[in-house]
Amino acid sequence: LLLLTAALGVTAAARCPAPCVCDNLRAHVLCLNGSLTAIPDTIPELTKKLDLRGNSFMVIPAGAFLATPYLTHLDLQRCKVERLEEGAFRGLGRLVYLNLASNGIALLYQESLDGLSSLQQLILEGNRIEEIQPGAFGHLGSLTVLDLRANALVYLPDMVFQGLQVLRWLRLSHNALHVLGSEAFAALPALRRLSLDHNELQALPGEALARLDGATRLDLGHNPITYVAEEALAMASLRHLFLDHAFLQDVAPDAFARSPQLRVLDLRENQLQGLPPLAGAGGLARVSLDGNPLLCSCLLRPFHKWLARARVQAEGACAAPPALRGRSLDSLRPPEMRCGRLRPPPSATTQPEQPRAAGNRQCPRGCVCSPDFHHGSCKNRDLREIPQNFPGDTRLLDLRQNPFRTVPPDAFPGLKELVSLHLQSCSIRVLHPGALRGLESLVYLYLTDNHLSTLAAAAFEGAPQLAYLDLDHNAFTRVPAGTFRLLPNLISLHLQHNAIGELAEGDLAGARGLRWLYLAGNAIRHIARAALAPTKMLEKLQLEGNHLSEVPTAALRGLPALSELKLSRNPIKHMGDSVFLPVASSLQHLYLDNMGLERISPHAFTGLGPKIRSLYLESNKMSNIPDMSNFTGLEILNLQDVPFHCDCQLLPLHSWINKLNLRVGATCGSPAEARGLKVKLSTTFLTCPGWGRGEAGETNPNKTKSASKLSKKKRSGKSPARGFSKSRS
Repeated sequence: LLLLTAALGVTAAARCPAPCVCDNLRAHVLCLNGSLTAIPDTIPELTKKLDLRGNSFMVIPAGAFLATPYLTHLDLQRCKVERLEEGAFRGLGRLVYLNLASNGIALLYQESLDGLSSLQQLILEGNRIEEIQPGAFGHLGSLTVLDLRANALVYLPDMVFQGLQVLRWLRLSHNALHVLGSEAFAALPALRRLSLDHNELQALPGEALARLDGATRLDLGHNPITYVAEEALAMASLRHLFLDHAFLQDVAPDAFARSPQLRVLDLRENQLQGLPPLAGAGGLARVSLDGNPLLCSCLLRPFHKWLARARVQAEGACAAPPALRGRSLDSLRPPEMRCGRLRPPPSATTQPEQPRAAGNRQCPRGCVCSPDFHHGSCKNRDLREIPQNFPGDTRLLDLRQNPFRTVPPDAFPGLKELVSLHLQSCSIRVLHPGALRGLESLVYLYLTDNHLSTLAAAAFEGAPQLAYLDLDHNAFTRVPAGTFRLLPNLISLHLQHNAIGELAEGDLAGARGLRWLYLAGNAIRHIARAALAPTKMLEKLQLEGNHLSEVPTAALRGLPALSELKLSRNPIKHMGDSVFLPVASSLQHLYLDNMGLERISPHAFTGLGPKIRSLYLESNKMSNIPDMSNFTGLEILNLQDVPFHCDCQLLPLHSWINKLNLRVGATCGSPAEARGLKVKLSTTFLTCPGWGRGEAGETNPNKTKSASKLSKKKRSGKSPARGFSKSRS
């Protein structure tokens, strides 16, 4: 039986395409981190699991897997896929798991997923999907998990998920959703969990959610929702609702009266000063209010009394008055909650009736205003001037693709509740001082793809809550110095794909709360020592695709929270000692790929260690790298397309990557007899002093002997009689 198994293994190995690994006993094929540009057509027909991660397919053509009809698992992560042709997966009627994460797919066509009648899990996380055509999921009748996280979805049309009759978990987190069709979720009778966190929903989409009778968990955290209205949520089976890290200032007393099964309500990190008794939420067991500015005055007594009467556990602490600051809600006694001269917070009283005068519901001619979503849109209407007279409760205003050219002072009167303003592709050259005056609730401002070359700080006067500013694809030749001093709450600044030549001292003055700075695709040659000094809370710094010739070590000092640094595609040829030492205690993700890097000092990574989770060094020119044996927390290491010189000096790297449970893609560039071989497999190390040395420091003769036998078999063209037809890549 053993001889027969071995013979079968060798026979099947002949059909294993290079550079793949075939485990014929388990019917698995792995072709990882290679240079494949097309799906191999010689994969064994009986293969059940096919792993193609890290290749370069660009397009999955129609019928690409017709030769492997028995596949049950297919992994296409990080394959640079941009398009799925109609019928790409036709013939895969047995497939239950398909992973297409971290590609560049922008559109799902109606027949892109045809033929996957048994599919249970579909992972599309981390693509660029902006649009899903109706019927795209119509053939996935067995799907239970659909993961669409981290895409570019802004709108879900009616019946977009039609056909997903048994779907149980729909993951839509980290998109840019701000409009949901009222029938968007109408075709999901089995859904139990819906994740809509980290989007741009400015109102709770009650009408769309009401179609989900069976859903038990709803994640809506990290959306700019300011108010939950009366009977806003009618979900008969809902038990867990997450509305944390939003912008909630008020919740109506009967907001959850039509969700009678609600048990856990998470309202952490909002702007609530109080809550009314939540009438109708009879099953509620816990309310989380940590991180809210709770005003524990007499106005909070009704809510406090309701908590005790309904036996609801409340988590949260008083922010005011000073005498009660820090006191937990469950420790308060009613006599302690006094009013005195304190102003009543809006959330501790009944929501006042908004005036409904005719003018409050009007909409500028040629525009569309949605009273349900508090949105206004005049997108692509060839307008020369910014329209006015939008409803006063508008929270999102979309004015994209109109040739405004300038934004005059007081351009948006009466929009105190506006949260998100879209001015992309409007040919804007000037943002006048006072242009945003009166937008006291504005959080998101999109000015992408305009002609701005300078900005005055006064342009942001009156918009102190602005947190996300997108200035990508403009005409800036330098960061507009001092512009951000009126923006104390700025978190994210996008200045990608401009023509910025340097980052000078004072450019970021006032941006003390900045966490994410995106400067990719500019022409930056120099970063001044103190340029980043004001941004002490910076977590992400993206500098890829600039003209830096060295790591800006001096500029990195004073950034204790920096966890991600991208230097890809900069012409840095040499890397000296301790270049990352200033951020060594916090850095987790480091991108050094595609730089033409020729030499890395043995001490370049001094200070870096277990905190590093991902390191990208692919497509460089060095022949060796420093000792990284203390990088014990690595989850991703990419060493593809690096011409390593596989001699005895590289033995420590060879030994180290052999111990890693990671696919690193390291190959030998020299000497000639090793060129093209994986560093793991090269036999040039067999004669090195210390080869086969164990952890105790003693040579292992059995290991050396077996390695020699393996080497002879390779030279004679024989394969070892094992389940794998080749060793792992």
